[in-house]
Amino acid sequence: MSLTTHLVLGGVKSGKSRYAMQLANQHNEKNSSKNVVFIATARADDKEMAQRIERHKEDRPEHWQVIEEPRHLTQTLQRLNDENNTSIVLVDCLTLWLTQLCCEDLTPEALAQECQQLVHLMTELNYPIILVSNELNMGVTPLGEFSRRYCDAAGLLHQSLATVCSAVTLVVAGLPLTLKPA
Repeated sequence: MSLTTHLVLGGVKSGKSRYAMQLANQHNEKNSSKNVVFIATARADDKEMAQRIERHKEDRPEHWQVIEEPRHLTQTLQRLNDENNTSIVLVDCLTLWLTQLCCEDLTPEALAQECQQLVHLMTELNYPIILVSNELNMGVTPLGEFSRRYCDAAGLLHQSLATVCSAVTLVVAGLPLTLKPA
């Protein structure tokens, strides 16, 4: 089992990324380390998204190692595990990674397999990890098959991760609510 696996959920602009960065910094202070690996899953496919990415970059400490990986997240996490020299990893965010998978028009089985590989890997990591993801499923069922498929996949991924993660926090209005204490 991983040293610590922490799933941080929240809505858009809920403060979940800020909270996750605070957790990473607290971990490093406690362990006298500066080695944070930040895995960014966003792609700047339009001007507004590029601006969002720039704002996130400004919020991160400059000494953090950043890996931009919008698609092959599980392989990147496995590589870091194999290298065995990582203090802590922060992934922001899983729903953007899931978006890349859904846009590839994977079969439901292939999409589920990708998600299950990520969930399984959480039980094998030799470094702490913080996973950030958008909680999407607190409203009405969306119109359109693609949107429903995406929301279903995110909900199932979150449920599976919550089972294996040692801690789960929901951030609302900048306030962390502990769903599963460490």
